[in-house]
Amino acid sequence: MTTLARKLRATDYFTLGWGTMVGVGWLVIMDDWLLRGGALGTVLGFVIGGAALLPVGWAYGKLIIAMPDAAGEIAYTSAAFSRPISYATGWMMTLVYFIVCPWEAVAVGRIAGYIFPALDSLELYRIAGRPVYLPHLIIGLALTALLTVLNYRGVRLSATFQNWTSFGTLALFIVFVSIGVSRGSPANFPPLFTHTPLISILLVIQIVPYFMNGFESVGKAAEEASPDFRGSGFFRAIWMAIFVGTLFYASIVAAVAFVAPWRRLTGEKFMTAVAFQQAVGSRWIVNIILAAALLSLFKCFNGSFVAASRLLFGLGRRGMIAARAGTIHPQHQTPSLAVLGVGLGTAACMLLGDAILVPVTEVGSVACAIGWSATCAACLALGRGTLPAGQPGMITLSAAERLVAGFGLLVGVAMALMKMVPLVPGHFTVYEWIALGIWIVLGGIAYRGSTAANR
Repeated sequence: MTTLARKLRATDYFTLGWGTMVGVGWLVIMDDWLLRGGALGTVLGFVIGGAALLPVGWAYGKLIIAMPDAAGEIAYTSAAFSRPISYATGWMMTLVYFIVCPWEAVAVGRIAGYIFPALDSLELYRIAGRPVYLPHLIIGLALTALLTVLNYRGVRLSATFQNWTSFGTLALFIVFVSIGVSRGSPANFPPLFTHTPLISILLVIQIVPYFMNGFESVGKAAEEASPDFRGSGFFRAIWMAIFVGTLFYASIVAAVAFVAPWRRLTGEKFMTAVAFQQAVGSRWIVNIILAAALLSLFKCFNGSFVAASRLLFGLGRRGMIAARAGTIHPQHQTPSLAVLGVGLGTAACMLLGDAILVPVTEVGSVACAIGWSATCAACLALGRGTLPAGQPGMITLSAAERLVAGFGLLVGVAMALMKMVPLVPGHFTVYEWIALGIWIVLGGIAYRGSTAANR
């Protein structure tokens, strides 16, 4: 039987986890973040949200070592719960990663249009009042095609691309932040909160699941670890991804609020770039920021592509959706049909244009929190030692480890409820409920179809 290629190393897992976590939200919708929480509220929201994810990351590390399966959450919940629960969890997590792909494909067109204003032309139509330009579509489709080919041809190509873009992003980030903050002033920080301190922080924590998800993508590539890779490396990659991701988000928010009076810049296209340009007084720093954003976009898009295709592959291999999705290419040893499915789906969703950016953030946050909750619950269930000795998924938990996994479960549930309970500020609007409902209906159709085929 053809298996997935085993070619990934420790560095590859870190860049997959961190690279999938950090995209271009820090450039594209910085104004939305700051309007939610204010300068200090947004920083605290990301720091508190990131710290709260450490126990979730611990639970993932424990389960990945026990079950190095490309299906990720599907495998963990399959060992602990019923098949429908496993499928529902996998379908939600597939949404988390898949939805990032068109997000990034649309964002690359916006960034290109900022660099070359002539690209903001040839309007085809409008969605929710936002124009969709032909050049933007062409650029996004070209990038989608490139990543589809890379992931179809082999995981080593995809990992090399991920490494270069991840470390390139970090290097450029250090350069432009170091230069920019030397021209800033603490007087630019106010308002520290846009609402009461508690509400401001809460509104930011609500979007943390979407912008901090990605560390768990490490598990989706666990089957592709090189033969000499040690299981403890999964733990280190996940925790490093969470730590560096939290530090990155807190630093970029603080830097933007420090270099320019941010309240006057809300509404500007790419507020981050405008703030640094005002501080330095020159366009060249904007070019560095845009270069960093493009590299960051590429790595986030690629990492999400890897994770989404592996989840589809896992669903297909277990017969939860069309079995063809579980096909492995005999030469490239990649989940080829799942890769093509993600590529085609991304291209189709791109047609919605810029209107998908903020709503996607909201829906993705809830879907991710649901997946995290199910994983922590599976960790607790499997830790009871009810499985036969030697069976995949057999783990043991000390009393302290049960507390860690339990806290991770509470974090996941709380993050989901913050968006779903109507009494909480910043809850789902009707459009976001509709989007989530459509995905659930599609999942039900796919599951019923595969069940009928299996029978």
